[in-house]
Amino acid sequence: MVEKDLKEIRFKDNFQGVNPSISDSSTYAFATAQDMNDTFQGEKEQFLYSRHSSPTNQQLADEMAKMEGSEAAHVFASGMGAISATLLQLCEHGDHIISSRTIYGGSHALLKNVFPKWGITTSFVDITDLHAIENAICEKTKIIYCESLSNPLLELADIKEISRIAEKHRLTFIVDNTFTPLIFKPIQLGADVVIHSLTKFINGTSDTVAGAVCGSADLINSMKDVSSGCAMLLGQTLDSLRAASIVKNRQTLELRMKKHSENAYYLAQEFDKYGINTIYPGLRSHKDHELFHSQRSKDFGYGGILGLDLKSEQRAHLFMEKMQEAGLGYLAVSLGYFKTLFSASGSSTSSEISEEEQKEMGLSKGLVRISVGLDHDIENTLCQMIQIYQYVDQIYPMNDEVVCN
Repeated sequence: MVEKDLKEIRFKDNFQGVNPSISDSSTYAFATAQDMNDTFQGEKEQFLYSRHSSPTNQQLADEMAKMEGSEAAHVFASGMGAISATLLQLCEHGDHIISSRTIYGGSHALLKNVFPKWGITTSFVDITDLHAIENAICEKTKIIYCESLSNPLLELADIKEISRIAEKHRLTFIVDNTFTPLIFKPIQLGADVVIHSLTKFINGTSDTVAGAVCGSADLINSMKDVSSGCAMLLGQTLDSLRAASIVKNRQTLELRMKKHSENAYYLAQEFDKYGINTIYPGLRSHKDHELFHSQRSKDFGYGGILGLDLKSEQRAHLFMEKMQEAGLGYLAVSLGYFKTLFSASGSSTSSEISEEEQKEMGLSKGLVRISVGLDHDIENTLCQMIQIYQYVDQIYPMNDEVVCN
């Protein structure tokens, strides 16, 4: 390349925006009528209508495919939109799904209450029990579905081993990786499809609802097909303005995940020392600690979510209310925000799961799920949280006494 060409490139680069361009169009023009016909027939790739995709949405999809190491990706107006469209694309009347019993309440309700109306049934199993997974497989089984780290019990799926089971029985293995972006690479571990709620860590500012599906080019193209694609026909379209916002926030995800994990690990270790019943995969007491360690990317820790079991709903509610009053975060659903968020899962994000099923899976009414924020002075945060725990203990006493140094 001659020097003149290099100068021209540098000159042009000076006038390129550093942020993603926002495609402010619902429809796109074709050069010829034949181009339009070929696009509708799937013989030509061109933007045609924003419900199908847009340049901004495609930029976000490309970012997601690159992050997860998949051939392609597609983005949706919500995580539930991504989940429902993917499962409906892969299943038909009479098919069967095997799902982890501990998943997000909305996903559980979709599989248990809605899909049977369309003739799609689900068996909920302990995803940590490989024999239970294999025993649940039947002639009509199409999919194994789980979360890499389950919501809210933080149980870990052995992705490598489950992928072997799926391959053996020619099943599609889908992993929701919302809790552990960058920490796990499910496709590298053997998963076929990875789903994200972009609302959470990936966006990180709690101002956008969105989802993504990462998988093979064949799957993504089938989902975008104008005649039979669930991504196209169910209308779960992400707005281009929001897609551009997520593209920008995605650039700081590595830094944020490190800090979320660092803070959560510190709190979990200290809570454990104080004798508070703490659920966190970074603790050696966690039953899946070694498995987590063997599957994770070591640069990003053990994640930003931890659970504290306060044993009763009264204790959990008072603890969260006092946390919010102290300015330590918000009593709110969702996760991945720069401020700490907390909720009692049994009566909130897992409330769609019956009390009987919650008991069976070991979900305590006193479990507080905490999405740890980006606090700069985490030591001060810890001391305030311990003081609040002491206060709760005084109002609703338990045998174990906790002292803040």
